[in-house]
Amino acid sequence: MTFKRSPSRFPWNEFLIETLIRVSGFSAIFFVALIFIFLVREGAPAFWEVSLNNLFDTRWYPIFDIYGTLPLILGSVAVTLGSVAIALPLGLATAIYIGEIAPRWVREILKPLTEVLAGIPSVVLGFLGMIAVAPLVRRYLGMPTGLTAFTGAVMLAYMALPTIISVAEDAIDAVPKAYRDGAYALGATHWQTIWRVMLPAARSGIIIAVMLGIGRAIGETMAVMMITGNAARMPLGLDAFFKPVRTMTATIAAEMGEVAQGSTHYHVLFAVGIILFVITFIINAVASIVIIRGGPRRGGRLMG
Repeated sequence: MTFKRSPSRFPWNEFLIETLIRVSGFSAIFFVALIFIFLVREGAPAFWEVSLNNLFDTRWYPIFDIYGTLPLILGSVAVTLGSVAIALPLGLATAIYIGEIAPRWVREILKPLTEVLAGIPSVVLGFLGMIAVAPLVRRYLGMPTGLTAFTGAVMLAYMALPTIISVAEDAIDAVPKAYRDGAYALGATHWQTIWRVMLPAARSGIIIAVMLGIGRAIGETMAVMMITGNAARMPLGLDAFFKPVRTMTATIAAEMGEVAQGSTHYHVLFAVGIILFVITFIINAVASIVIIRGGPRRGGRLMG
């Protein structure tokens, strides 16, 4: 016997749930658009109040009406790339260990512990870096100060690690078990299965993990403001990584509370926010293009 739904009854529950999901999706885009509009409204005047040569100069001295943002941009790039260079291999190796090598009881301990580490406030990590990591950098690397781009990269790498580990491990765990069994059936070793099959199949999730880690690093404020030295200098040269730098986020946080609303300095700080927004958007767009063009990888070559 079959039961037919009465045509007079409208599925209100499904309609409400679908509507809420649709509204939630569009609201995320709407709020991001509002943030960008606000940044443009407050930061656009800087581009005609200050010449481009001045805005992209190599010096940042707002007191003398010199608003060169290049030291801030390069400082952010140096700290972010340094943190990713440290966090990516460590995070990927840890995700592989948790997802493919560790016994089940170890995985059940490490997985929640890793996620708990993501909840540590950034100001606490900044204080830890200032009193513990910076003195070690000064002592063992022979630096005049331990508040350098390297110190900031180390602490930001620690902050990005939980995100990279958690998302990458979830991506590896989502790979169908048939891929692993097929590799073993073809005679692949455990390491060959991980390197040639599991990682290529989870590539999209791993890229997302890296992008989230970069977003955490490039958008961090309190920690980098406390441990990078806050010196608006061009990080050029082989030893630039071991000297103080200043990031865009730290500049906004340190100076926004002291400027007069509507002044040129005020608009330039919002222009720095626009530049940071555009850089983050470009990074996410490039990651999306890589994922879309690559498509799902159905395993990899076992022998080569």
